[in-house]
Amino acid sequence: MLQYLIVCPLVFLAGFVDSIAGGGGLISLPAYIIAGVPAHFAIGTNKMSSTLGTSVSTWRYLKNGYLKGKNLIQTAVCACLTALLGSYIGSSLSLLVSDNVIKHMMMVVLPIVAFYVLRNKNMGADDGKTKLSSRAVLFISVLASFVIGMYDGFYGPGTGTFYLLVLTGAAHLNVREASALTKVLNLTSNVMALANFLLNGTVYYGLGLAAAVFCIAGHYIGSGLVVSNGQKIVRPLILVVLVILFVKILMGI
Repeated sequence: MLQYLIVCPLVFLAGFVDSIAGGGGLISLPAYIIAGVPAHFAIGTNKMSSTLGTSVSTWRYLKNGYLKGKNLIQTAVCACLTALLGSYIGSSLSLLVSDNVIKHMMMVVLPIVAFYVLRNKNMGADDGKTKLSSRAVLFISVLASFVIGMYDGFYGPGTGTFYLLVLTGAAHLNVREASALTKVLNLTSNVMALANFLLNGTVYYGLGLAAAVFCIAGHYIGSGLVVSNGQKIVRPLILVVLVILFVKILMGI
């Protein structure tokens, strides 16, 4: 019950933060570790809650026709295939690494991810950029989905931000197209990683499903608010959670 009391409010906060400025995974994944969930189970269970939360937002994007056009749909299909492959490799590698290695790697990886997530809030958006050919967009998207898909399978936090940065900055897609493609790719890599973790028995079903409800609620409430300077709220929340995580790991609790 203590794990539920720690994880669920923080996952709700993660969904709320993610809907405002992204980077919710920087709160949700450490939440499981802080609650005493073993590292492999923390990653697997976080995948369950984040996958269900992402599926809702992806459905809303598709329902509103954000992903349209023959070239963009073709790019999405090809990129999804490489995202599946990358996520499978990443999640498989994660399962081979010991809990202690994962925890200590988090102390290096999460601050770096946090830095880029909090630093690049414009997502490289610039509608004035020169449009690339459909082949160039396809190549960049496929390559990015494989690499970022591997990261998503292995860890996960910041995946959506990385997709947006690449798709707007390197592939020169506009924000609307990049956001829609990001949601689809993120959901794809999440589903593959979750399936791998489920098959290997590293998911707490009860905790994951309960956290998913709070994650969806956080997204729903956060997306319905008009928050000016949202990053001013997000930055201290993420930093506080990361500090708690580091203290817990250093104390060996």
